[in-house]
Amino acid sequence: MQPRVVAILVARNGAAFLARTLSALNSQSRRPDALITVDAGSRDDTATLLAAAGPTQFVTAPARLSFGGGVAHAVHVALPPPIEDEWLWLLSADSAPQPDALARLLGAVEIAPSVAIAGPKLMRSDAPDTIARYGESVTRLGASVLLVENELDQAQYDTLSDVLGVSASGMLVRRSVWSALGGFDPGLPSVDAALDFSIRARLAGHRVVGVPAARISSVGGPEMFGRASLSARTTALLRRRAQLHRRMVYARGLAPLFLWLSLVPLAILRSVLQILRKQPGLIGGELAAAFGTAFSASIPNARIRLRRGRKLGWAAIAPLRISSSVARERRASRTIDSDGPKPAVRVRASFVSGGGAGVVVFTALVGVIVFGRLLGASAVSGGALLPLSRTVGELWANVGYGWHAVGGSVGASDPFAAVLAVIGSLTFWSPSLSIVLLYLVALPLAALGAWWCAVRISTRAWPPAIAALLWAFAPPLLASMEAGQLGAVLAHVLLPWLVLASLAAARSWSAGAAAALLFAVVAASSPAVVPALVVLLLVWIAINPARIVRLVGIVIPAAALFAPLIYTQVLRGTPLAIFADPVLPAPHGVPTPAQLAIGSADGSIGGWTNLHALLGSALSGPLVYTILLVPLLLFALAAAFLPGSSRGIPALATAMLGFATAVAATHLELTTAGAHSVSVWPGSGLSLMWLGLVGALVVTLDALGRGVALPALVVALTAAIAVSPLLVAPLAGIANIGPTAGSVLPAYVVAEGTSRPNIGTLVLTPQADGALAATLQRGSGNSLDDQSTLAATSRSLGKSEKSLLTLAGNLASRSGLDSSALLRANRIGFVLLAAAPDATAASVHERAQDALNGNGILTPVGTTSVGLLWRYEALPSTGLSGGNPDGGSTRTWVLGVLGGIFLITVLLAIPLRGTRRRGSVATATGERATLGEDDDD
Repeated sequence: MQPRVVAILVARNGAAFLARTLSALNSQSRRPDALITVDAGSRDDTATLLAAAGPTQFVTAPARLSFGGGVAHAVHVALPPPIEDEWLWLLSADSAPQPDALARLLGAVEIAPSVAIAGPKLMRSDAPDTIARYGESVTRLGASVLLVENELDQAQYDTLSDVLGVSASGMLVRRSVWSALGGFDPGLPSVDAALDFSIRARLAGHRVVGVPAARISSVGGPEMFGRASLSARTTALLRRRAQLHRRMVYARGLAPLFLWLSLVPLAILRSVLQILRKQPGLIGGELAAAFGTAFSASIPNARIRLRRGRKLGWAAIAPLRISSSVARERRASRTIDSDGPKPAVRVRASFVSGGGAGVVVFTALVGVIVFGRLLGASAVSGGALLPLSRTVGELWANVGYGWHAVGGSVGASDPFAAVLAVIGSLTFWSPSLSIVLLYLVALPLAALGAWWCAVRISTRAWPPAIAALLWAFAPPLLASMEAGQLGAVLAHVLLPWLVLASLAAARSWSAGAAAALLFAVVAASSPAVVPALVVLLLVWIAINPARIVRLVGIVIPAAALFAPLIYTQVLRGTPLAIFADPVLPAPHGVPTPAQLAIGSADGSIGGWTNLHALLGSALSGPLVYTILLVPLLLFALAAAFLPGSSRGIPALATAMLGFATAVAATHLELTTAGAHSVSVWPGSGLSLMWLGLVGALVVTLDALGRGVALPALVVALTAAIAVSPLLVAPLAGIANIGPTAGSVLPAYVVAEGTSRPNIGTLVLTPQADGALAATLQRGSGNSLDDQSTLAATSRSLGKSEKSLLTLAGNLASRSGLDSSALLRANRIGFVLLAAAPDATAASVHERAQDALNGNGILTPVGTTSVGLLWRYEALPSTGLSGGNPDGGSTRTWVLGVLGGIFLITVLLAIPLRGTRRRGSVATATGERATLGEDDDD
């Protein structure tokens, strides 16, 4: 008696493939005895095509049913009672069998009565000679594995027949077995449904075989049923949820309880691993699969169904499982095979032989010579620069949210405090020493970053070397270092690295995370440059819209750092204050737009203004400086007209954006220093401008070919002469910054403040305009990480500030008013009169000194390294040793969120040599959708 075969064709929105599938069915050499077509809630012409195909019976099913659910529905409503030797042939809309497919399947089961399930070899529809999938198995931990996937069919697997499982598409299954096992598990709507059914058939005592001679053309896997396309994240979610579902169903004894308890912790652990593997897009799937499985109502029924049908122990399928090591080897071999031909490697200049190492060494020597006065110093201060806190604990106490000694209040911290905490922790035994080391290595670090950035756009040795020199000796960098603008210095050093990481972020999660960290540091160090960087990032996103998730993620850590400060500034009506420099407000020259155009950040024209007298009246220093920069400007502008203009024009546009940023900065007067308003330092904007000019210069020099040597030398020599006054100033000791002992207060006060951190020191500083500036410092004195732009940008004086000004006025003049109450109220134990900066301030200094000496409540201490010191001995000791408010739960929440975001970013940024491109699934259009694609090597 011949076996009876009922073909069940289930489709949902498969009109694009049905014509081919129905034609293939009609061409079978052994045609099925009956054809049941099932429309599972299609919205296209699927139902019309199925009905017109002349089936034995046409069935409609609810749209919510899966492929297995559609088959079960057809069996239930369309088939008569089962007869002996009756088989079901399961087909989907995209399953087009070859003419002899059914005959081959029947031939395999007729000679082996113990076989209950037979599966064909599925071939790719877009590559008929390639095996899409054939045979399935599981690892010892239950992960499903395709035995053959996307391999060229060379008959190498034609001897493979005994398998643990087969695919649902084209499966030939004995109807009695289908009914006895209850069909596919409803808890597995797509992925692993056929594998689970095959495993249950094996445990029921039946065999499952693959029939390599039977071929069916298929567009996608089971997860593609009813879908035109499927994202990699959804695919990962379906696979992970199917694995967890099977694990819970197959577990024995008390194991399900422990597995259930471990679902969420394991998902969190796997999420961390996904971050390390540079696949953060899969984290949502991990968590969703864990929670979905934990509260799935289908697991108990699946366990009952398994228990009722099982006749054999799990040892029966053990030989058909594969080890985890074999599974890894198979995945690795598929990865290697799918990598394909590599693109041609662009030969670039060697770091050593190409001049990069030489330039870095040279700039290191220059840096040590220029800032040689800092050798042996424990701290550096001057201009806008102060020493750091004395301990690492104090550094990190200023991060995020909490008490600010400057301003005497609790509030959001400047993001720059986090940068300083990290830098200071590098020399944890003496945090301020790290700033000294930064000054000594800033030039070679800048050169190193510029060289690596330049080799990305040049294949020759000269252009990167010249770029490194120009970037290390850039006027904005040297001017920022001499003015003590530490934030602008860090921004300048890191800008090339930020460019490198951002360019690579479009194809690498590691690079994207590194760019995010660099963006956060640059933004925190110099907030004024953030708008320009955001504009450049938006342009890069527009060029790479497919990578928008990675590129947008670059700003997330910076946004998290700034969020508390932005909220506070906006709430009090000073939104522009977020662009204030996070350093000590210090007066500086405000350059004109013309001066900014030639790279002068402080109006000194690269230091040449001070040399005007030496050059004579016939030729001014600023004119010499401008002439010396002309070769650089001309060669940079030429990049727009030479080969490589596609790189030169964006570089020039970046330069214009940097110039606009610098001009805008000079018009933002957000802080004050004494009686003078202080504009935002334009150095970081000029650094961005300089970056664009140097990039354009590299394009020009690269286009000149072999004739590059002479122009490169001319540009380097003239630029070096142009910045020579800036290089000489620190060496001659005429720069604003210099070595210090680690505190801005006298050693006597520091010793007292160490044990009594709340004791105050009133610092009176004579001004050149005849005024007297008053500041209050606590403990060992203010540090750079104590600075708060919230206090510096405040528009009004608080009660404590007014009290302080009243006290200073009374102490600095013979008012006859007893200031004891104000001294006690402000917990002030010392009064320091700083030295006069010029002759005008000297008279103010003399009057204040006389008044302080004549004040009976103050005891003279004497002359110190930073001024004259008096002590108020009647100050009570109560409250001088206690701690300050720490921000409470708000600080905890802020630090927790920041810690989580930066931990994830750092994990993503760690490059792993083992990161490989994951497997893929074919979409309904035949395209390849890569899972967690990452180009990290």
